[in-house]
Amino acid sequence: MTKAKKMLQDKSILITGGTGSFGQAFVGTVLKKYPGIKRLVIYSRDELKQFEMSQKFSDREYTGLRYFIGNIRDLSRLQRAMEGIDIVVHAAAMKQVPTAEYNPFECIKTNILGAQNVIEACLDRGVQRVVALSTDKAAAPINLYGATKLCSDKLFIAANHIKGTRDLRFSVVRYGNVMGSRGSVIPLFLEKRKTGILPITDPEMTRFNITLKEGVETVLWALENSWGGEIIIPKIPSYRITDVARAIGPECEQVVIGLRPGEKIHEEMITMADSPNAVDIGRCYMVLPGGLSYSLDEYCQRTDAKPVPAGFSYNSGTNGSFLRVEELQELIRIHV
Repeated sequence: MTKAKKMLQDKSILITGGTGSFGQAFVGTVLKKYPGIKRLVIYSRDELKQFEMSQKFSDREYTGLRYFIGNIRDLSRLQRAMEGIDIVVHAAAMKQVPTAEYNPFECIKTNILGAQNVIEACLDRGVQRVVALSTDKAAAPINLYGATKLCSDKLFIAANHIKGTRDLRFSVVRYGNVMGSRGSVIPLFLEKRKTGILPITDPEMTRFNITLKEGVETVLWALENSWGGEIIIPKIPSYRITDVARAIGPECEQVVIGLRPGEKIHEEMITMADSPNAVDIGRCYMVLPGGLSYSLDEYCQRTDAKPVPAGFSYNSGTNGSFLRVEELQELIRIHV
C-alpha cells in the first residue's frame, strides 16, 4: 500500500466549498484513487450545486459520501459537520475580485471569520490534518480578496501555536489561476469568442497557470508530507494574456479595456520579503513559518530542501517557464 493510500485508509475527510471546481475534482480523485476512505463529506451552502453534484457522485454508489449543507460562517454547524472527521481541506471562499471590492465585509466574514471558524471546529473535534487553499493574490495583496486570503493564511499558520498536545497540523497550499475554473479568463474568452472581440485588460499581463488535477495532487501531497505551518507553492508555468487570446480566438480582435479595480499586471506567490524563510524542495517551494518547533536549517537538514537565493521572488512575469500558444490550445482542449 502506498504512503498516500495508507494515510487515507479508514479516514474521514471533509472539504469545505466542496461543490466548487476544486472540490469536485478533489472528490472525484479521492473516490477513484483511495477506495479505503471511511467517509467523504462535501460541506457547502448551495443546495442546487449539491443536488447537481450528487447526480455525478451519488451517495448510493459511494456509500461513504455525504452532502452536508452549511456555511463556514456558522461555527456550530461546522462543529456538527466535523464530528468524527480526521482530515479537512478548506476550499470555501469568496473569490471574485470585483465582488469583494464592492462587498468588502461580506468577503471578510467568509474568508477571515469563516477561516477562524474552520480552525476552531478542527481544534474542538479532534481533526488531525488541515490544508487550506490560498491564492497568488495573497502575496503582497492590493485587493481585498488577496488581503482576506493573506489573513486566512496567517490564521491557519498561527493555529499551529494553539493546538497544544493535539496530533494536528495546519498547512496552506498557494497556487495561481486554475485553468478553466468558474469565473476565470479562459471560460470568459471562450464565450466572448462568438462576438469576434476579446477584452484584454493589459497586453503585458501574465498569470500563473495550474490545472485542477495538479491542484488536487498538490493538496494530497501536502496532506502526506507537511510538518505544519508551511505555505506550499507548486512550481507551475505562466502565460501571457495575449497568448491565451491567440490560443482561443486567433481571428478575434483584442481590445484593451484597462485593469479592473485591485488587479495586478503580474502576480506573485513568493515575494522578496518571504525569501529568507523560503526553500526549494524540487517539486515545490515552501515558505516556512517562524517561531514554531522547527527552523529552516532543521527542515533542510531533514529533507532535500535548499534555501532559495537571497532576494528571490516567484513572479508570473519573471517565471522561467511560459506556456506557448500551442501548449495553451492543447491544455484548453484537455482541461476545459
